[in-house]
Amino acid sequence: MSLHSPSTVQEFNTLEKSGGLVVVHFSAEWAEQCEQMNRVIDELIKQPELKEVTFVRVCAEDLSEVSLRYNIRAVPTCVLVRQGEEVDRVQGANAAALTTAVKKQAAKTSLISISPAGNTVSTGNTDSSDLDARLKRLVCASKCVLFMKGTPDAPRCGFSRTTVDVLNKMAAEYSTFDILKDEEVRQGLKTYSNWPTYPQLYVDGELLGGLDIVKEMEATGELRDILPKKTTLNDRLCVLINRSAIMVFMKGDRINPKCGFSKTLINMMQQTGLVYDTYDILTDEEVRQGLKTYSNWPTYPQVYVKGELVGGLDILKELYTSGELINTLKGQ
Repeated sequence: MSLHSPSTVQEFNTLEKSGGLVVVHFSAEWAEQCEQMNRVIDELIKQPELKEVTFVRVCAEDLSEVSLRYNIRAVPTCVLVRQGEEVDRVQGANAAALTTAVKKQAAKTSLISISPAGNTVSTGNTDSSDLDARLKRLVCASKCVLFMKGTPDAPRCGFSRTTVDVLNKMAAEYSTFDILKDEEVRQGLKTYSNWPTYPQLYVDGELLGGLDIVKEMEATGELRDILPKKTTLNDRLCVLINRSAIMVFMKGDRINPKCGFSKTLINMMQQTGLVYDTYDILTDEEVRQGLKTYSNWPTYPQVYVKGELVGGLDILKELYTSGELINTLKGQ
């Protein structure tokens, strides 16, 4: 059992694919709840039955590429990884949920052995109710899930490659699961879905079908209406900046600003008596980095009125001093 704190993406990638179960705690120094989960992990490390588990602490802001890869939108978040694939996650400071998830996945890891040829095979029996519960979580992991051989970047069979091509052509928002890396899921899903072959495509937790069904629905035009569409970052940012007539993107929130600039801005905003909304960019690395490009403004806080950027703290100070702040925030 071990604890690692990688400082580079390369170091993380090595740990991620080191074999066995890897528990990754995405954290931030400013979040008190992360320290709570650190203490939970310190206790888990001491337990002998978890001696083969690798624990990793990642600063979500420092390794933003890794955070984006795992779609980390808030801290603390703990992601359980086996052979480079996510098998479970626990969001928030939930000690009981993390303990249960780690022990369950560690037990499953102990049932897996590697044959001389390098193929992963199951050597133990898994309770069918546990497997059904796991399969249900997997098919509901996102609105659209494709169980395939390989990954979208490297399909391992022609049927999987063709299905990925169809989904990409339709700009579908989907997640995937490589059934070649998990024999339990590969065999169990056939019974669960009563569908003997792969790939299998699920939408809203229900089986849509395999490649033949996907191609038929593509031909009739039905598939386009069923599949969730990708939301671009710019589309998401547009929705956020228009969420309220006055939007403040800052570090922390109005109750607990996480930097001096944000605190000073909130003090000014409170004096106006106007209604406004805030967004904590520390909880969302995608927004934090994307908004800098979207607005062509490199720092925070940022204030928007009716979807248009007013500026940061310096601009707001100038408006406050000149007496124009309230009218500007009202969009006048």
